[in-house]
Amino acid sequence: MAKSMTAYGRSSAKANGQTITVEIKSVNGRYLDPQIKISRGFTFLEDKLRAYVKDRVSRGKVDIYLGIEVLESVGEVILDRAYAESYIKALHELRDEFSLADDITVMSVANNSNLFVSVRPEEDIEAIWSFVLPYIDEAFDRFDEMRLAEGQNLKRDLLAKENHVKALVDKIREQSDKCVASYREKFETRLHNILNNNSIVFDEQRVLTECAIYADKVAIDEEIVRLNSHFESFEKIFEESEPIGRKLDFLLQEMNREANTIGSKCSDADIAHIVVDIKCELEKIREQIQNIE
Repeated sequence: MAKSMTAYGRSSAKANGQTITVEIKSVNGRYLDPQIKISRGFTFLEDKLRAYVKDRVSRGKVDIYLGIEVLESVGEVILDRAYAESYIKALHELRDEFSLADDITVMSVANNSNLFVSVRPEEDIEAIWSFVLPYIDEAFDRFDEMRLAEGQNLKRDLLAKENHVKALVDKIREQSDKCVASYREKFETRLHNILNNNSIVFDEQRVLTECAIYADKVAIDEEIVRLNSHFESFEKIFEESEPIGRKLDFLLQEMNREANTIGSKCSDADIAHIVVDIKCELEKIREQIQNIE
């Protein structure tokens, strides 16, 4: 199943005196790289959220924000004295250094929310996780919907490009047959001229042997058979339920290898041009595959 690694999902609601906000956004990445940000006071949920992400996503750089805003007073608010002392000292230095008006008051200092710590009763981690989980599920479901929708677009584009490559391979097969026939015709003509000029009897068997050697040297039947097999595998991979990006990438490397072998075997200019077209199209496919999980 094709899933894009670029997507966005969001969920937000008010419940039990709290506002819950979950946001997920992701971009391409070779490996899974979750970046998690949780509201202050609820960072104990990070391990659970990180494990959850690994169950839902296998590749990509994923930014997850879990915001929990407490609307009702819970527990006791105390002053972080060490931080407050350092903060006020810094304000005095700022005043003195730049000759600023001394308007440091309780209210102006209190605007810095980091001065205060909300002390709540011992948290029931499982209960809080169970409370926020439905909103996380909702955000990730929307995230997955976007990944699937974009994945279908990528699938259509990749299969269209693959069909173009298949058509080019068919052209190579046709051109290869003509190439051998053309070689035999040129070889016979050249040989006839040489033999006639030297009054030597023409040996048809020798011509057949020489053409057979040339045909074997430039034969690309095996490469074309393998390419067609890769095309079939390429299309079947999209039917799999697990992430397919790495499989597609590996298969594309095999296609490139066969294309390079064909290019090295054939000295025909027309075939060489087609091989270049194939490699250009495979490169486009490779770039698109980097977007698939």
